[in-house]
Amino acid sequence: MQNKKMIGVILTLFIILSIFLGKEIWSKNFVKDLKSSKEKTVGVLQFVSHPDLDRIYQGIQKGLFDEGFKKKKNLKVIFKNAQADQSKLKTMSEELIENHSDVLVGIATPAAQALANQTKDVPIVLGAISDPVAAGLIKNEKRPGSNVTGVSDRSSVASQIFLAKKLLKSAKKVGILYSSAEDSAKFQVIDVKKAAQNKNFLVKEYPVPSTNEINQIINKMVDEVDFIYIPNDNTIASAMPMVVKIADEKKIPIIPVTEKMVKEGGLATNGLDQFRLGVQAGRMISQILKGRNPATMPIFTFKAGKIVINTKKAKKFGIKIPEDILKKAKKVS
Repeated sequence: MQNKKMIGVILTLFIILSIFLGKEIWSKNFVKDLKSSKEKTVGVLQFVSHPDLDRIYQGIQKGLFDEGFKKKKNLKVIFKNAQADQSKLKTMSEELIENHSDVLVGIATPAAQALANQTKDVPIVLGAISDPVAAGLIKNEKRPGSNVTGVSDRSSVASQIFLAKKLLKSAKKVGILYSSAEDSAKFQVIDVKKAAQNKNFLVKEYPVPSTNEINQIINKMVDEVDFIYIPNDNTIASAMPMVVKIADEKKIPIIPVTEKMVKEGGLATNGLDQFRLGVQAGRMISQILKGRNPATMPIFTFKAGKIVINTKKAKKFGIKIPEDILKKAKKVS
């Protein structure tokens, strides 16, 4: 009897211990799974390294942080940069999808197009694309209706041309320098031509087929125009030091679209802050990670930019900045 009682006690203890250990194992696995489910993965594909695009990426990280997503806590960011190599975009897009990204981000039009070509299921946020409809990424900016939404960096071309008219009173001819390989840049040229013609500028286009031909084309255009206009264009933005060097030799002012390009040697712009664009993209990514459907999220477009003047360049070229513009402008040199 005592042996039977002892065996019973042992069995009871064994059962209790098994249940306890089972609960402990289940509890640990549950917590592990819970933590895993809380961590979100954002896959970022950037077309090329450039200060403006880099600032968009920095802004995206700030926007995510502001919304409560922090690396090593509940966020994993996988970043890939194609360095302007079109052949890498498809492979990198596939890798980001294979890494189970919850949201994909395309910084610059070629990167966004590459991602959109690879998936119709994973949400894609555009990290500042000038014209997402013209680029074939969405059908309607107010209601995208697909897995793609994001931020447009479409600037007010009319306000930039108006600024050029105010600063360059004797200018007659404007040359538009852009990459013919970038869809977004080609579509912007239409708006630039219209705005420039409305201000009675004679417009000449200078499409650049590849980076190897930039030098030759710029040397030609500085003898044919009174100032250069550069739209949102990653290829030309990357070559800005070269453009500035050649233009400066002939004292040809440059009106670009971003503050960074003004700092790099442009004369002035009425443009958007790339970091601010990135922050907004980061907020939209966060909303999707929290459950919002990108199909119902309108493309975000900032309504107003800010005037930025390179005072050193204006002085070098003997350009007098009207007082009303100088008062409200951000001065860089």
